[in-house]
Amino acid sequence: MGREAGWGAKATGRPPMRSPGRAKRWTAEHKKRFWIQIAAGASSEDAAVAVGMAPAVGSRWFRDAGGMPDVEFSEPTGRYLSLAEREEIALLEAKDLSVRAIARELGRHPSTISRELRRNASTRGGILTYRATVAQWHRDRRAARPKQAKLAVNEPLRDYVQERLAGMISRPDGTPVPGPDLPPWQGRRRVRRQDRRWARSWSPEQIANRLPIDFPDDNTMRISHEAIYQALYIQGRGALKRELTECLRTGRALRKPALRTQQRGRKSIPAELLISERPAEVADRAVPGHWEGDLILGARWSAIGTLVERTTRFTMLLHLPPMEGHLEEPRTKTGPPLAGRGAQAVRDALAGQLAGLPDLLRRSLTWDQGSELAAWADIRIDNDIDVWFCDPHSPWQRGTNENTNGLLRQYFPKGTDLHRHSRDDLDAVALALNTRPRKTLGWKTPAEALDQLLQSPPQPGVATTG
Repeated sequence: MGREAGWGAKATGRPPMRSPGRAKRWTAEHKKRFWIQIAAGASSEDAAVAVGMAPAVGSRWFRDAGGMPDVEFSEPTGRYLSLAEREEIALLEAKDLSVRAIARELGRHPSTISRELRRNASTRGGILTYRATVAQWHRDRRAARPKQAKLAVNEPLRDYVQERLAGMISRPDGTPVPGPDLPPWQGRRRVRRQDRRWARSWSPEQIANRLPIDFPDDNTMRISHEAIYQALYIQGRGALKRELTECLRTGRALRKPALRTQQRGRKSIPAELLISERPAEVADRAVPGHWEGDLILGARWSAIGTLVERTTRFTMLLHLPPMEGHLEEPRTKTGPPLAGRGAQAVRDALAGQLAGLPDLLRRSLTWDQGSELAAWADIRIDNDIDVWFCDPHSPWQRGTNENTNGLLRQYFPKGTDLHRHSRDDLDAVALALNTRPRKTLGWKTPAEALDQLLQSPPQPGVATTG
């Protein structure tokens, strides 16, 4: 009775479990149907049940593929002709319909139908005859790509990609910074509020577009960003290990959409200081020296201040250490925040960073409506800089700073104690961001853009440095 009842699906409502003797029951057709369900929006577990497999099998297939199906499973997107369309082409062609008439019936371009009839026709007996099964066989044979991936055969290119993706960051004096100690990689994304791997972490798009700049005369040093992603996520596609996905800024081990995070607003600010009153020259990024700022928060009331220059995307980090007596004595109701992220601490940290800037790079500062900038009047007077505030619940008004804060979460994850990082650590992270190529800068680095800006002659109507 154990065997008859043990594998039954009627009692539990679940698909039958797979016995060791049936390990090879899943065919390529099962896998194709599984990925068709995934393309339709089903989860891996639901797709497995729809095909008749155990949910655990679907989860394993999805995880092993890195969330990326092979090309033969991409027909539901409509890019390629399906077997059903090829059968329709064969029927219409047998009725002596023209290529354009067949294209109108299928909603395809005439050149697609013409190319299909010419390339995938049967040639048995010396006569060109179009048959759907033969055409599908030709397509499957042609889709197979037995050649090795570019990263697997080109060692200099692989070393370049790995160094920009997973290379260690360093302090300004060249000393490597290993970052926090991490447990071994388990094939899954690190849970929230835990440390992440510290690396140079260029995105695949940055790596792909920087290659022509670094190797203008070497055409072998070229690769697309999609090829890098596939080398990371698909087993056997390239020479990059799956654990290097930890170096991506998202850190996700599977390719799937990211969730949006909600930002919270703060207190209101007088109307004369709102962003609607800010001069137009700040918005068009034509004049340098306009900064956006914010705090990234961590555990135990820790924080790090961020400053980003709107024109060059140059980043500076504010070190906000805890004040004397933090977590050692009870906080008084009217006393300053001893965690180091209060208005007094932020005012002093801003003064230290802005003091070293020339007048050309010290024009305005845009912040959100946070209490940490309550001393905005002192900041404006002491540093000779205009201060503006965004509208409530409008973080996109400081889009450059929000984007930079997202990049910094690679090194300072949410929920971690940010007090443990020294001033040198912050300088090393800022250096990593400022020497990373940016798409919006034509794949120059922020440091290169700032250096070019400082060396260029002053434009008419622009104040010079004192």
